[in-house]
Amino acid sequence: MPTPKNFRKLQAFEVGNDFSKVTKIVSVNYNDLIQNLKHNNVIVKNFYVGINASDINFTNGKYIPDIKPPFDVGFEALGEIVAVGAGVSKDKIGSYVIYTQYGAFAEYVEISQKAVISVPNASPELLGLLTSGLTASIALSETGRMTKGETVLVTAAAGGAGQIAVQLAKLAGNHVIGTCSNDDKVAMLKEMGCDRVINYKKEDFKAVMKKEYPRGVDIIFESVGGNFFDICLKSLAVRGRLIVIGTVSTYADANGMAGDNVNTLKLLGTSRTVAGFFMPDYMEFSASHMANMIKLVKEGKLKVLIDNGGLNGIESVAAGVAYLHSGKNKGKVVVPLFEAKSSKI
Repeated sequence: MPTPKNFRKLQAFEVGNDFSKVTKIVSVNYNDLIQNLKHNNVIVKNFYVGINASDINFTNGKYIPDIKPPFDVGFEALGEIVAVGAGVSKDKIGSYVIYTQYGAFAEYVEISQKAVISVPNASPELLGLLTSGLTASIALSETGRMTKGETVLVTAAAGGAGQIAVQLAKLAGNHVIGTCSNDDKVAMLKEMGCDRVINYKKEDFKAVMKKEYPRGVDIIFESVGGNFFDICLKSLAVRGRLIVIGTVSTYADANGMAGDNVNTLKLLGTSRTVAGFFMPDYMEFSASHMANMIKLVKEGKLKVLIDNGGLNGIESVAAGVAYLHSGKNKGKVVVPLFEAKSSKI
């Protein structure tokens, strides 16, 4: 396989949540990467990178508060192993992998062989099962203690994690409610099996929940925050579980990533639960949940919608972050960096 003289990656040169403003593309000598390759590491050529709402939290220093610029950005990618360290079998070269690691927004990345997940091909749908899919699957199962015959509400249901949460909750035998912002997303969610879709641009979210679900809902998969969080908290049934996976409505604010207020008396009087979910704290469940989702996809029971927004190349990654935060995407936002021979999962 031909190797480049240089490759490109994205770095943040100041701390802030305006991704396009605080990041820029830098050129790196590929030979230096090879020469300094650690014993048990591999080099992956990234075909696709996954965009997450929390990308701007990272550039804003919310995950590593004392981080000093410049620093590499991005969380997840899919690619092909093109070089291996001395402690890794050369048989690994040419195999496809997905991974999560800070600094994933690059054409080539060095990473520990233990940190990559082998996949059968370079299908971009696999990225939809990584951070977003695992978050939905593990949060509903482990944190939400989801069974069957329950009522499940998913906010931002047409997003990367929301689309998976809707389908998994429906497959488990539950009544599923989803919120979204336009009619195209309403159609998408209905096709995925959502029993009640609330277009909050046209309907009053709070009024709908109060009128149509007076008993409340059993599980809420919540990622929006702000006013949505307040409505969700008030919509919980007795012994209901509210899983907070994010507060995306606050990420682009001046300070970014604001919290929400919880009235503990509302929890105490009805045995409700509010739980935070952060994927890195549940890594021991990743392998089994990933295997199950891939099985469901192969059986045609789970669909993974990918949206690249018409973008392509490392120079379009910042636009991909903006596209996700515009709320226009349907499904997981994935930006292709290189053309890859892709096939279905």
